[in-house]
Amino acid sequence: MSPEMTETEIQKVRQGIKEKYDRVAAAGAGDCFQFPTGKAGMEIQGYSQELIKNFPPEVLADFCGVGNPFSLGHLNPGDAVLDIGCGAGVDSLVAAHLVGAGGRVVGLDVTAAMVERARASLARLGLVNVTFQVGEAEALPFPDAAFDALISNGVFNLTLNKDKALKEAHRVLKPGGRLMLADMVLVAALPPDQAGKVENWFQ
Repeated sequence: MSPEMTETEIQKVRQGIKEKYDRVAAAGAGDCFQFPTGKAGMEIQGYSQELIKNFPPEVLADFCGVGNPFSLGHLNPGDAVLDIGCGAGVDSLVAAHLVGAGGRVVGLDVTAAMVERARASLARLGLVNVTFQVGEAEALPFPDAAFDALISNGVFNLTLNKDKALKEAHRVLKPGGRLMLADMVLVAALPPDQAGKVENWFQ
């Protein structure tokens, strides 16, 4: 979190993020992002066709990740996995297939409407090793050492207190656990007319 941000700006960012993802939950991912979404987005990000074919088109259409966290390591049968910022739940459902019936997956998102959309997809698939709940990356509602792996896709860039979010991720991982994080990073300074805009957090 930038020390220059006022409490009013912090609240504006949080509200802007919530409103944006309320719109995504209502309308779907298709017209809400400037990068490929849905099945095409998964193919561009290198998700295997073996995984993609497990899902109906209406579930695939909800994918709006910026990368492929599964390209960063393996999930093993029986693993316990947390998906931080699960959105509509596509990566959580992918993880559920990878860990199998002996594993478990929890999808966590700050936006209640997105959690409901994820639960609707879960109901279509009938998987029993996945749950979805509302919660924040900076205050994970889980005990220490609860998960073998954490996945996240395009979410940590939206957290205001990244240090706290990463410490929370470390806390809930088992010793030797894996953080598989795909995200966007700023690699050059923003133009002067954009640099100070609070709206940059949630456009």
